[in-house]
Amino acid sequence: MKKVLFLPLFQMPSGHHQVADALMYEIEKTTENVTCKKVDFLSYWNKHIEKVVESSYLKMIHAFPNMYDWVYRNFMYNQFTNKQVSLLNRIYSLRFEEKMLQLIQEEQPDSIVCTHCFPSAILSRLKQRKAINIPVVNVYTDFFINSIWGGAEIDYHLVNDMQMKQELIQRFSIPASHIFITGIPVNGKIGRECSSSKKMKKQILVAGGSIGLGKMNDYLQQIKHSSNYHYTVLCGKNEKLYEELKRWNIPHIEPKAFISSREEMNELYARADALVTKPGGITISEALKLGLPIFIHSSLPGQERINLKRIIDKGLAVLLHEDQGFEEQLSIVLEDKWKRRSLIKRMEDMVNKREKIAYEIIVDIAVKTSFLHVRHI
Repeated sequence: MKKVLFLPLFQMPSGHHQVADALMYEIEKTTENVTCKKVDFLSYWNKHIEKVVESSYLKMIHAFPNMYDWVYRNFMYNQFTNKQVSLLNRIYSLRFEEKMLQLIQEEQPDSIVCTHCFPSAILSRLKQRKAINIPVVNVYTDFFINSIWGGAEIDYHLVNDMQMKQELIQRFSIPASHIFITGIPVNGKIGRECSSSKKMKKQILVAGGSIGLGKMNDYLQQIKHSSNYHYTVLCGKNEKLYEELKRWNIPHIEPKAFISSREEMNELYARADALVTKPGGITISEALKLGLPIFIHSSLPGQERINLKRIIDKGLAVLLHEDQGFEEQLSIVLEDKWKRRSLIKRMEDMVNKREKIAYEIIVDIAVKTSFLHVRHI
């Protein structure tokens, strides 16, 4: 029996966990001789620090969004200066490498899959030191590659598109044969089976991620008293937003609390004519797979703002503007057959350019490996 170790980061629901869960589901459903395990490396290192870091991250996004965006772009997205590299080396040496070696010795995986950049960076340094000799796969969960991800030392890379593949080749001289365009993996159970319910109005699905963030409320205020569409609002864990929309008690605005059921999400997707969301990698990738027209209501600082530029540049979504009517901007696309079809065609072209299926690559790597896992130096 072969074993694949998945390494996201943080305990909170996130795209890193969703991608890991999606891959594990497919592997365990289709492969008998491969087992999977997921470990949040930061909690494994120190549970208390993980809670502090997670809380600080969320507070900074809320209270100081522009500062967080600046920090992300200068310390995680752009290429590092020598001083930044030196600082990162000191950070990684704070027992992270020792703890990663301990984890590998405990779990004895045949391969490791990183769905977050931080574990990837630690494993990259261990490989650089020749402390481990085990296949490591980066699965990128955004539409770009930040500077934290391990590069040349990582064995395989699963990217979203040709632009990301070329970036890896140019930046790290990684062989093209070790980079696969798979798209961002999403749950295999996702689908848009035809809904049996008759629709009097077009159905708009409004989402703010698992935490329910963004400017959803600002746009919904515009159609509070009158609307040509029906809106289902995914509030996630934003209880304040959910309770406020419930108090409105408006037939054309239907709030939903956090949804963990894939079957319920599939039903909502089946009814939807469009998705209004943030530019999170997983949500956008689900809409791409389903051919569901995408409108962006807002983006969080940091990675989502960079995702947004990539998505808009490729013509995969429509960016909504606060100084224009919310529903008017939707109708310009949804009520124009040519514009709607053009948007969907660009989405379909993006999906059709994928080269491989992500979980099949990971299974193949795990099954064929015969590497020595940890070398004591």
